Amino acid sequence: MNIHQISKISLTPEVVDGIVFWTKNPLPMLARLSEIKDYMYYFQFTITPYGKDVEPHVPIKSSKVLTSFKRLSDMIGADRIVWRYDPILINERYSLDYHIRAFRKIAEELHEYTRKVTISFIDEDYRGVKNNIKKLALHDFPATSQTQISASLAEIAQSYGLKIDTCAEKVELRHFGIEHARCIDDRIFSQLLGCHLNVKKDKTQRLECGCVESIDVGMYNTCPNCCRYCYANYSQNIVAKNFANHNPLSPLISGELRSDDKITLREVKSCKERQLNFESLKTIPPSQSN
Repeated sequence: MNIHQISKISLTPEVVDGIVFWTKNPLPMLARLSEIKDYMYYFQFTITPYGKDVEPHVPIKSSKVLTSFKRLSDMIGADRIVWRYDPILINERYSLDYHIRAFRKIAEELHEYTRKVTISFIDEDYRGVKNNIKKLALHDFPATSQTQISASLAEIAQSYGLKIDTCAEKVELRHFGIEHARCIDDRIFSQLLGCHLNVKKDKTQRLECGCVESIDVGMYNTCPNCCRYCYANYSQNIVAKNFANHNPLSPLISGELRSDDKITLREVKSCKERQLNFESLKTIPPSQSN
């Protein structure tokens, strides 16, 4: 949060076990994926049914976003792309029934191109979110309604052969077959890499978050999509300024290093376990453990 406190991180393939990308539009990256061929990575790809009232600058879903999801899956494989249907919010236009119909339609389109879908519900406690969503006139979304829609979405996902989980939600939905997600997931990487990763749960995240330890290389107020529910943007003016200050040759996402910046070298090391043990074998596909 302090822009003058900067971490210096090694990004060599020897110490980076994996990268997780979050996106609503990977099109600008697709022609350059060969540049990161030495890294293992997967995508968290958000596709929701909202219009420009909620997601002002996200490309048209039907002609661009869904097509890019399928194209990305064809390039890297369905195991390396997770569909995110989140956050779910309720108002006069986006009712529970609307979400159920939209979820079914998207699942029908994508089920051959992914293995899993992650859902979550709108969180109004983040800085800036309350101001951004005032115009949406959201309805109350109690736990009973969250449980109701979760049951329907789970039934749809499972009918298409998709696993379904929730991102950092307190509500318990295991009886519907909905697990708690690890968005940064050592299990996925272990299977993709063919070896066990000795990595712990990230203690800096919320209790309900299952993500393992990682380093976030993002930056607040830099995404021009300006989705109303986004917790990472709280000022469109700052977003515009930061986006304009992006220099592809700078080591920072926005702007340049300054003389008053404090740079801290963060230790980065691989978490791969080279020696096979019982725990390792449980995460490696049978074809790779023979």
